[in-house]
Amino acid sequence: MPMRYELLGPLRVSDGRGYHFLSAPKMETTLAILLVRAERVTTKDQLVTELWGESPPPRASAALHVYISQLRKFLGSGEAIVTRPSGYVLRLRDAEYDVDDFQRAVAHGRLLLQTGRYEEALAQFEEALRLVRGPVLDQAPEGPVLAAFAAWAEEERLDCLELSIEARTALGRHREVIGPLNGLVTQYPLRESFYRHLMLALYRSERRADALGVYRTAQRVLQAELGVRPCQALRRLHHAILTSDAPIDLATAS
Repeated sequence: MPMRYELLGPLRVSDGRGYHFLSAPKMETTLAILLVRAERVTTKDQLVTELWGESPPPRASAALHVYISQLRKFLGSGEAIVTRPSGYVLRLRDAEYDVDDFQRAVAHGRLLLQTGRYEEALAQFEEALRLVRGPVLDQAPEGPVLAAFAAWAEEERLDCLELSIEARTALGRHREVIGPLNGLVTQYPLRESFYRHLMLALYRSERRADALGVYRTAQRVLQAELGVRPCQALRRLHHAILTSDAPIDLATAS
């Protein structure tokens, strides 16, 4: 069985017989950085900064050497992490990696969505979302590499969630997305696309007044938090709902 690395949540590694976790936080961080930069050189300076910030201990290089040695034992192969003059490279070879699986599923889903194959697209987005087990690592990463990756992973998750909602809406399943969207606009009040999807779902579920109420909420929140008016797409949808334009007056879900 090939190795499997999973970083979309608490870091874990599978050898085909079960999942294994690193109990030492510094070793976990080291492996996570190498995974984020898989197949590329991660310099010793990058690793030191990620592990200790701007105030590394006097023997940081020696400690890093120990972490790499222990990780090679943990992975059961001295070939998984290759030493280079400036640092180290994690070689995936034939190993599976949940980040790659996630990106493939989303890319495939986007293509299916663009070609009108909504059921298949939704299946791909749901598969991608199942791969996301929670925030990256057990605690918020502080170093620049992992912090940037964690922010990217969360943004990709939200984009995928939005695409899954778009696929459900295209299938006429408007009513079933209203509950989740109500939660999303509460959790992410500055993400205008969630307001737009909620307004559309409500309107197509014959809840025009509620859809207009969502716009007023978005208007109030954006003005209070950012001092801006809703984006053009949101304003256009609001106008279309007000005037009951035919392009959005599609059959409602049963």
